[in-house]
Amino acid sequence: MIWLKAPLSFRPREHISNVNQETPCGRYEYGELRVKQFQQIGVPRGRSATIASSLKKGMATLCAMAIALPLLSVPSDAQSRKRGLSLVRDAEVESLLRDYATPIFRASGLGNSQPQIILVNDKAFNAFVPDSRRIFINIGVIMDAETPGEVIGVLAHETGHITGRHLVRIRSAAAKAQIMSVIGVIAGAGAVAAGAASGSRGATSGGLATVLGSGSIGKRSFLAYQRGEEAAADIAALRYLKATKQSARGMLKNFERMAEQQVFSAKYVDPYAVSHPMARDRYRSLEEKAKQSPYFDKPEDYVLQYRHDMAKAKLYAFTSHPNAVTRRYPRSDKSLPAEYARAIAAMKSRSRNALKQIDALIRKHPSNPYFHELKGQALLEGGNPKAAIAPFRRALSIKPKEPQFQIWLGYALVGSNNPAVLTEAERILKNAIQRDPNSGVAHSQLAIAHARQGERAEADLATAKGLMVRGDFTAAKRYAARAQKNLKRGSPAWLQADDIVSYTPPRLKK
Repeated sequence: MIWLKAPLSFRPREHISNVNQETPCGRYEYGELRVKQFQQIGVPRGRSATIASSLKKGMATLCAMAIALPLLSVPSDAQSRKRGLSLVRDAEVESLLRDYATPIFRASGLGNSQPQIILVNDKAFNAFVPDSRRIFINIGVIMDAETPGEVIGVLAHETGHITGRHLVRIRSAAAKAQIMSVIGVIAGAGAVAAGAASGSRGATSGGLATVLGSGSIGKRSFLAYQRGEEAAADIAALRYLKATKQSARGMLKNFERMAEQQVFSAKYVDPYAVSHPMARDRYRSLEEKAKQSPYFDKPEDYVLQYRHDMAKAKLYAFTSHPNAVTRRYPRSDKSLPAEYARAIAAMKSRSRNALKQIDALIRKHPSNPYFHELKGQALLEGGNPKAAIAPFRRALSIKPKEPQFQIWLGYALVGSNNPAVLTEAERILKNAIQRDPNSGVAHSQLAIAHARQGERAEADLATAKGLMVRGDFTAAKRYAARAQKNLKRGSPAWLQADDIVSYTPPRLKK
């Protein structure tokens, strides 16, 4: 499991001649990530300590995706740094979410253009879509949900927003609401001026009320429109669940949960001043329709329930203090999810028997690739990249198309300080990037592999690509321009560097 922030404070080195540093694991180049920054990206203290230890041994550079989040505008780089999301990359959880979402996407007509599902390190029960290509879902959705159906209900709802083109129409509605507010402000400003000229304090107060009230009118108009889109997404979700022969019971459970959370504050909430219908109203509106489905009483899929419980335990273990994990999953709990959680907690706390617990999991389920991945991660973060190679190879042999396993393996090969495996690391990382081009980790490790083989132009180009992923276009252009000087003009690599140098970020309307 990899933790990222969008974006991280990544400082590329300016001169290759000054960047080669000797470490127990060899030499590393092209960028550094300061240890203190891990405490800014939502990483638990135990985990930050283990990663920090590895970084001190010269392990690797993390580079995060830059993601535009707001519906109406893309924040500046400075704004992104202040409001950056903490993201989570995990092959097991992402695979589960894809399996949840794929039938829904097909039923909705998105089969050929399936959105990417991105995990956010936030324990709140929430998800959102910033555009038609991505669904952001908090880890809290999985951690709070008792059944797969609850998570599937969330994904079905967000898919309803995409297929309903709500984002496009909401932008238009927001623009109209803003116009209403501007008109009100102009009218109010005139009233204030007239009141001041006549010396009438009452007239001035009336103008101020107009100014303040006009913004509220515009906002309410927009929010009322947004509530309508939420209701439409709920109906679409029911339709997709029925088409895929799945129960909507989990979706209703979500509204029950939200209604319970709102019960203590609902009397203070203006129902016209919220963007979503109140949970109790959504439940009442959908309950009858949901129960009309012939699949409402269909039980949860056993295999999906097992995978859900494993993912839930994994997320809880990685995001909680080891003592909290022990309380939630005591030793008396002999279930596999409990053993999984305790093994992860042991790894985080640097327990001496962490590998013993992980090996016990592997003996019980040798074909589970994620147990081998966990062992590799424990060894890698423990400062033994050479030993981590074998479990990562095993994980990749079980699931050969998983890019995150390829990235882990490339990471370990580069960190092993063995020149004989750098060519293999380069090949594996390039394959990973083809499948997952938004992995800054893969680009940074590829840059290191190139640099250690004396391929400085290729290292500069890989660094530039990683910086593009992060959204640091200025630094990316600088590295790409430097790469071009040492690449054959017109070659594929030179053209890729030229694309970066020539890139102009889209100018979005404010």
